[in-house]
Amino acid sequence: METEGIGVAGFDPNSVRKVVSVQAPQAIAWRVFTEKMGAWWPLAYYKIGKANAVDAVIEPHVGGRWYERGDDGSMCQWGSVLAWEPHSRLVLSWDINADWQYDPTLNTEIEVRFNVDGADRTRVELEHRHLDRYGARRDEMRRIYDTEGDWGKILEMFARVAIDA
Repeated sequence: METEGIGVAGFDPNSVRKVVSVQAPQAIAWRVFTEKMGAWWPLAYYKIGKANAVDAVIEPHVGGRWYERGDDGSMCQWGSVLAWEPHSRLVLSWDINADWQYDPTLNTEIEVRFNVDGADRTRVELEHRHLDRYGARRDEMRRIYDTEGDWGKILEMFARVAIDA
């Protein structure tokens, strides 16, 4: 498993890009990402609800919800499905504002591409874009997504689970 960032030449202050090479075929990488998010997403730390989060769910169709489910049965929406192209491309809205609350008007986007990279490898590319929609807090949120909360670390967790799937 390897992760890499995009070089300085590709710097865009309104997006964060991360890449991970997954030791799994494309269909398995897709399935683990979209159907088994609760197995690799760090729900103990990256959640917005008051209840303990027990799962993260992406409803498998355009217009579907992306949400966390609490141990009390509650549901806290994170965003929605904007593009659903099994097994190659997924676009989700990320509607969590800079105060870590759901805001359906925010509409930043996360695009995830699953590219075949040999018989049993998939190159997964994630771009979180439209960070300018955070306004004055754009740079703060970009730093969090790039280094502190780090989409790269989250992708590494995903890749570790996908290897064993």
